Amino acid sequence: MATFIGLLRAINLGSHNKVSMAGLRDLLAGLGMKNPQTLLQSGNVVFETTARATPGSLEKLLEASAAQQLGLQTAFLVRTAPEWQQAIADNPFPKEAKIDPGHTVLMCLKDAPSPAAVTALQQAIKGREVVKVKGRHAYIVYPDGIGRSRLTIAMIEKRLGTTGTARNWNTVLKLGGLS
Repeated sequence: MATFIGLLRAINLGSHNKVSMAGLRDLLAGLGMKNPQTLLQSGNVVFETTARATPGSLEKLLEASAAQQLGLQTAFLVRTAPEWQQAIADNPFPKEAKIDPGHTVLMCLKDAPSPAAVTALQQAIKGREVVKVKGRHAYIVYPDGIGRSRLTIAMIEKRLGTTGTARNWNTVLKLGGLS
């Protein structure tokens, strides 16, 4: 058995893509995943399954099953527990994460963006936000807060050319602890 972290993109935002965490745990259990645990209401789940499973195959399975069984059309981003721990270790903003973990973000991406796409994103930033990318993870610091920032998920996805979902550093560490 291997441990995986799954993140759902854009759920439980107002009336958009509503799903209960109990429903999410039941979905995973019904697919044969062991010990599904959810964190918060924003679509974070830690589970165990066969070590032969890959994040990509699990993403496809979970997306299709959520659409069929829950009527939920959203992306799942899945990482292995070692990948998650490596993402934590790779944080290029450890000082900011310690001082202001609510405004330090890990964005998991479906695909690793090209260096040119990362540069284009960095050049498009109008505020004091800072973005660094390593593989399929973008690290973002929002020193003036996230809610009013013009550096939105939609802008990041457009510039990087891939889908993603973000979690603040508090949630990242809690998921690391569960895994």
